[in-house]
Amino acid sequence: MFLQSPPPLLLASTSPYRRALLTRLGLPFECVAPGVDETPASGERAAALVTRLARAKAHAVARDRPQAWVIGSDQAAVLGSEAEERILGKPGSAERCRAQLAACSGRAVRFLTAVSLTCESQRKQLEFLDVTTVRYRTLDADSIARYVERDRPEDCAGGVRSEALGIALCEAIESTDPTALVGLPLIRLSELLRQAGFAVP
Repeated sequence: MFLQSPPPLLLASTSPYRRALLTRLGLPFECVAPGVDETPASGERAAALVTRLARAKAHAVARDRPQAWVIGSDQAAVLGSEAEERILGKPGSAERCRAQLAACSGRAVRFLTAVSLTCESQRKQLEFLDVTTVRYRTLDADSIARYVERDRPEDCAGGVRSEALGIALCEAIESTDPTALVGLPLIRLSELLRQAGFAVP
C-alpha cells in the first residue's frame, strides 16, 4: 500500500549521474552531500567496501533528517577474480584513466553497486548489491587516448562512461539492470521504494 503523504526522499550523493537516474522515477527528492570518507579499510574486499559506504552515506544524512528515507549508494570496478581482486576507483586524472583502461583491455571487469535505503525514525534499512560484468574489447594505446580525450571519464569508476562514448570500448555487458553500470540500479531501487511506501510509478 502506497502512502498518501510520503515522507521526504533524500539522495545521499552529489553525483550528477545518480541525480539524473533518480529523476527518472518521477519522485520529488533532495540531494545532500554525505561527507563520508571513502578510503578502503586495510584488506577490505570490494563487496564489503561498497556495502559499508552505501550504508555510511545513507546514515550520515539520515542522522540529521530522521523522518526521511535516504538513499546511499557506492560503486567499485573490480579487475581479476574474487580471490585476487584489484579495485579500480575513480581515476581522477587522464593519465590514471589511460592506465586503468590499458589494464582492462581484453578482460572482464565486475562493477559492484551497493544501495542502502534507510529511515532512522522507523529503524528500517533496505539494501542490495548489484553485480554487472563488462567485457572490454582489446584496446590499443591510440584508441584509449582518443577515448579519454573525448569522453573525459576521470570521475567514473574504472575510467569508462558506458552511457556515452565508453560503450564503444565494450565487447559485452552482462547485467540485469541497464542503469546499474551508471551508478544507481533503478529496477531494484524501485522495488525498495515501493516497500517503503512510495508510489513507483
